[in-house]
Amino acid sequence: MATYKIGYLVGSLASNSINRILSKALIKLAPEELEFTEIPIKDLPLYSPDYDADYPAAGRAFKDAVAASHGILFISPEYNRSIPGALKNAIDWGSRPWGTNSFARKPTGIIGTSPGSIGTAVMQSSMRSVLSFLDAPQLNAPEAYIKFNKDVFAEDGTVSDPNTAELLRHYMEEYSAFVQRVLAANAPGHIGDEHPDSAKLTR
Repeated sequence: MATYKIGYLVGSLASNSINRILSKALIKLAPEELEFTEIPIKDLPLYSPDYDADYPAAGRAFKDAVAASHGILFISPEYNRSIPGALKNAIDWGSRPWGTNSFARKPTGIIGTSPGSIGTAVMQSSMRSVLSFLDAPQLNAPEAYIKFNKDVFAEDGTVSDPNTAELLRHYMEEYSAFVQRVLAANAPGHIGDEHPDSAKLTR
């Protein structure tokens, strides 16, 4: 059986993040062909185009980690009805300099949990717009908007409610199938290639 390397980003910097707990639950419930590595975002400075000529070590490490992944999973809270600043900053780092977008053609999934009933729905909508621009294919269905319940999610990611566990298991099974479909259909382009065609970049 083939193994697919999935890089995951937790959009919260909080030490007690409920989305980090969700990430542990997703990993526990995921199909065995998926292998997970967290791509950290907390040490990235605020992005500026001034860095494009000479990326700092943190930026290069982030881009390399994204590039080394077969797929990317975003697990994030919703801040002020949108994407948390730290996560958006990381996406900006990964997409630059122009012509070296590390997210291009990477199969992505977006999920998150919140104490509120809408369960990060607006954040996910904002993320879809950003990822569309970055040419990152997205798992559009099933959607998963998780209301966090501390009686359901243990600190180690164990999910005690069978219905919630089944929902998350189904999401990860569909994500795995999506990753495999996208990778099977991928063909070289120029946005995100390691050695982009300079003539194409001027068009």
